[in-house]
Amino acid sequence: MVFSIPVAGFGSLDLKILILLALACLSACSWFHPRAKPLPDPPELIVTGAPAGSALFIDGVQNGDTAALNDKPRILTVAAGEHIVEVRMGNSVVYREQTYVGSGERRVIKVLSGSSRE
Repeated sequence: MVFSIPVAGFGSLDLKILILLALACLSACSWFHPRAKPLPDPPELIVTGAPAGSALFIDGVQNGDTAALNDKPRILTVAAGEHIVEVRMGNSVVYREQTYVGSGERRVIKVLSGSSRE
């Protein structure tokens, strides 16, 4: 059984054709919208060279022990902006660096034993 809708001036159009035309017109609306830009990768700090047994702090918050890394770089996802990176042995700071990382950037922090970059 075929359903027909009488349309003035066109005679009788098949319901399926009318639905297909309506869907084609609606889908055409989406062709002209700009595509969303992909988000940039989150900023990362990559900390290398921290001595065994030390603890890593970013902005005063501990981000794990470096002893568990076995001399592998520590990759941390952070918010874009300025950060203070500290490597501590017990209560003493053995390395401190103030750095800036922008959106989508990766900043490598090379820990130089017994020094500080500020």
